Amino acid sequence: MPRSHRFGRAAAVAAALALVLALMAAGSAAPASGQSSFEVVATGLDNPRHVSFSPTGALYVVEAGRGGDGPCVEHPQLGEFCLGSSGAVTRVRDDGSGERVLTGLPSIINEEGETLGPFDIAFTGSQKFVLSIGLGGSDEFRAGFGPDGALLGTLVTGKLKHGGFSLFADVLANEAVANPDGTDIDSQPNGLVRQGDGYIVADSGGNAVVRASHKGTFTTITPLPPTAIGADAVPTSVVRGPDGAYYISQLTGVPFQPGAANIWRVVPGQAPTVYASNLTNLTDLAFAADGTLYAVEISSIGLLNGPIGALVRITPGGSQHTTVLGDIFAPYGVALAGNNAYVSTCGVCTGDGTVIKIPLD
Repeated sequence: MPRSHRFGRAAAVAAALALVLALMAAGSAAPASGQSSFEVVATGLDNPRHVSFSPTGALYVVEAGRGGDGPCVEHPQLGEFCLGSSGAVTRVRDDGSGERVLTGLPSIINEEGETLGPFDIAFTGSQKFVLSIGLGGSDEFRAGFGPDGALLGTLVTGKLKHGGFSLFADVLANEAVANPDGTDIDSQPNGLVRQGDGYIVADSGGNAVVRASHKGTFTTITPLPPTAIGADAVPTSVVRGPDGAYYISQLTGVPFQPGAANIWRVVPGQAPTVYASNLTNLTDLAFAADGTLYAVEISSIGLLNGPIGALVRITPGGSQHTTVLGDIFAPYGVALAGNNAYVSTCGVCTGDGTVIKIPLD
């Protein structure tokens, strides 16, 4: 797709965010309501995104942060973004006694409040992690932030008990060289999952799924095709299924058409196939122990109509699915434990983000 189409998508995201903020100002940012009960287990989060369990059973939520005072750089369509080190990772406990265990991660914000920064985290053991940091732009855009913005658009690694982090792999640099979808240079590392000594990454900006090795080299797993009306695919998460294949959720680009999002089944070396269809603005996936797949829709009515989403139980191979909990305000990530789903909500809220615990029965 031409560059103008991609930036049109970005402008629409900003418009959707403006609607989110207007709803919040009107007092409409309740975490959820509707068909099922839930419990709030974390509050006070800054733009919470994916949630993940470590191998030892600890639950973490990634916070995109609240940007900072700069340097500030003009995005071609979204206005000026200012850099800060407010991105974080918080450990979540059911009793609400969560704590930020990793801070100082890069985060950018524009005047409308759109925030980009840390998105997802994966663990090897209880402490060692790899984390994705978004950007939503090109290498030229990143360069404008100077040395303090060098980790935007990358994967970083570290150990929680040490508190620091360093470059694992530069996803944006790969996009600039390989450009798997053949359009403009735009990278947004989002969901990731470990594969051997590397990680499979959903690059939302690049419309592709790639593998980053521990040596910082990349392999393109697959680009994802545009929707039937030509909107970008925008992959947002990747999980490994019980069959060993990878399953990819997609947000879709402007106009965020309801029902246009698919869950893709991907086997490396083969063309992607549609596993489930007729979904809307997907941001995350999680498999239960019995093989049931759950998905989060950040909006079930299309983002331009409002950020009211749902946790959905997926019908394999189907186009009709079951809503577990609807009317959730801007949900984003999901992780499962036992008979409960943990979902981050108010994923575009600074200081008002939450994690809720939803029974799956």
